[in-house]
Amino acid sequence: MTSTPGNASSNLPGKPPVVGLATWQAAREELLVREKAHTREGDAIAAARRRLPMVEVDGAVEVTGADGPVPFLDLFQGRDELVVYQHMWYDGAPHQGQCEGCTTTAWHLKDAVYLNARGVSFAVLTSGPWDEVARYVAFMGYTQPWYSVRGVEAPVGGEMGHLVCFLRDGDRVFLTYSTTGRGNEPVNGSLALLDMTPYGRGEAWEDTPEGWPVIGNVREGHPPVGRQACWYWRSDADGNATWGPTSRPVPQWTRPGATPVETLGRQGHHH
Repeated sequence: MTSTPGNASSNLPGKPPVVGLATWQAAREELLVREKAHTREGDAIAAARRRLPMVEVDGAVEVTGADGPVPFLDLFQGRDELVVYQHMWYDGAPHQGQCEGCTTTAWHLKDAVYLNARGVSFAVLTSGPWDEVARYVAFMGYTQPWYSVRGVEAPVGGEMGHLVCFLRDGDRVFLTYSTTGRGNEPVNGSLALLDMTPYGRGEAWEDTPEGWPVIGNVREGHPPVGRQACWYWRSDADGNATWGPTSRPVPQWTRPGATPVETLGRQGHHH
């Protein structure tokens, strides 16, 4: 199809209007003003975050990893700062029955070399029993350190599904920050890239122009109905978005050597 810039008749259904480069550049620069304001506000929020007070926690509390029980203080690896991701866990569930949202987060931070270079250590904590967790970590091929915090009270243990930051001063450990809700998104670079694309994330809550496709139409534990999400978390072996006996978090299909070794044993849980 031949299109003439600026000619409305050349517009394509379900896609942005077709214009000339100069018109696009003007619209782009108008949006850039808002983007820069958003960036500056984000910088200001980060500055306020650095000025939050902190709470002392017990650095001697034991967590269990590949080397057995160790004091939480060891997770700093001698560095002054520590970021942990608290990964949700479903006891007894097969690998593909674990939380797809947490799988997404963990998959996007396979190592912490750039954090380490800034004096920050990283670890994944989860409430699952270590023997189950160890098998899952081996299955997924994760290289960052994982620990079971089963029975450990918050903020080291407790409710999972958050990023939490700690500061060390000698043998003293302090809680400095914790995310809520969508606060985990900075780890997931895929979401930021999707936000730059014409169709976005394809989630139901997004402000999408009328008539545009909504890619995400899968909700955990339910058949596709209306404008639903989670398409980037679960698929079948062919890459089709689905949630059910043939689905699993996407990395479990796409990573080298992945095979469907188990059937899904848990449905209807919520992240």
